[in-house]
Amino acid sequence: MAPPNHYCFFSTIFLFLFLLSFSPTSAILPKVNVRLPVTPSKPVKRVCKGDTIDRNFCLQVLTTPEAVAVKDPTKLGTLIMQLGAANGKATLDAYNEMIKKPGSPQTLKALNSCVEAYKYAIQSFKMVSTELVDDPMTANYDVSILAPEITNCEKALTDAKVEAPRLYDGNRFIKYYIAMGSRITSILEDQSNQNNY
Repeated sequence: MAPPNHYCFFSTIFLFLFLLSFSPTSAILPKVNVRLPVTPSKPVKRVCKGDTIDRNFCLQVLTTPEAVAVKDPTKLGTLIMQLGAANGKATLDAYNEMIKKPGSPQTLKALNSCVEAYKYAIQSFKMVSTELVDDPMTANYDVSILAPEITNCEKALTDAKVEAPRLYDGNRFIKYYIAMGSRITSILEDQSNQNNY
């Protein structure tokens, strides 16, 4: 039988891990299922090797069975846009939740600014999905202009001294999806240009 100190120590660790599993940030983090190691497809490898891409994040979200099965870059682009919109929606929900809490006028103004940025981002991710086939150049522009919106949101939060790591995590993740969206639309634009010659 373990001495009482060991029992308390292990009980404390178990309780800590159990409580962490219900952390409210899980709504913003990308959903990752436990899975066997999967080799990324060629389109995934091309997207994830971009200079502005967080490679670990990219491979984490694009080595799901659904993403690995995609061999067509256009379909991969659609999947990235769907993931970006879903992440944006989860983060928007976190902002709306935060707005309900009492805060200073500066905090409320910053949060409302971010809510508008996220509404725009979600709408743009959905719109870009429809542009991927017919107009990858416009799709690239539409996804790329989202980054300044999120940067302005972050600046507003910082200026208002909003302390909400969950929101900053959501901003970081949406920027990763924007970078991945820019990369896949650039790839599609290059393919379109090659097909026209």
